[in-house]
Formats: sequence, C-alpha cells, structure tokens
Amino acid sequence: MRGQDHSGLKRFRSPVAGALLGGLLVFVCGAIYAQTAPQIVPRITGAAAPMGDVRTPPLARPIVDDKRLMRNYPEQPPIIPHSIENYQLTLKTNRCLDCHRRQYTEGSGAPMISVTHFMDRDGQVLADVTPRRYFCTSCHVQQTDARPLVPNAFKDMLLVGSEKK
Repeated sequence: MRGQDHSGLKRFRSPVAGALLGGLLVFVCGAIYAQTAPQIVPRITGAAAPMGDVRTPPLARPIVDDKRLMRNYPEQPPIIPHSIENYQLTLKTNRCLDCHRRQYTEGSGAPMISVTHFMDRDGQVLADVTPRRYFCTSCHVQQTDARPLVPNAFKDMLLVGSEKK
C-alpha cells in the first residue's frame, strides 16, 4: 500500500492537468461573479449595449473671452481661453506657435509657452519646442461651457482649511 494515492485524484497527478483544472475553476468563478457583481461606477457615456448606436451630444460652446483663468492645482496646463476651431496641428504646422513661440509673443500679446516645452526628456534645453511638447492639445484644452459629467466638490488649495467649522 505504500506509495499509493487513496484520495481518488489519481488522474490529476500531472502538474499540467492540475493547472488546467485550477485555471478553469478561476475562469468559471470569475464569470459567475461578473454576472452578479454590483455596479460600482455608474456609466457616464456610451451606449448601454457596447456596440449600440449613440447619438452624439452637441459640442459645448467655447468660451472666447480671452480671460486667463487661475489654475486649480500646481502644474495644471493652462486652459485655452480662445477659439481653436480650424487650428492646424500637424507634423509640419502648429498654429499655436504663431502667437505663443517666444519670438512672436511681443507682437501677439500672447503668453510665451513655458520653458519646460523646450526641454527634452533628459532636461537639455533646445532652441525650439521639443517634439514631445509640440502637440499642444494633448495637454491644453479649450475652455467651454460644458456641464461636468460627474459632481465635483473641488476646493482651491488656498481655501482648504480656511472655512469656518
């Protein structure tokens, strides 16, 4: 009787068979849980059916008053306070730089782009805008009158703790 397995699992002695059985068990349990899991985050965009048609909501109107707004947190990219409709941002053309490049700011009255936009990933300062900061709208967005998608209780960092309790 020595060396015999009496547990009834003789056929699952192979590590591959055990791994397959374990993987199948995890897959089945995950599938069952996914069907009954509570919805933690409510859906805010898209169709209820993942491949269904969704009406495109109207675009928010741009605010074009040219007022520069205070930033909400340190290192926040500034919001664009003017229309950027029909601005061209391609590998050869960047209309933003027509006003915001250092040599044009005096004539345009636009703020100069940050010195960080001239640094490469190693911190070396370049003569012109670094390619990784060339596409402005990857960080900067146009100011609009859009309603927030989710409630926001943000407080400016200078106001936190200054409220009476």
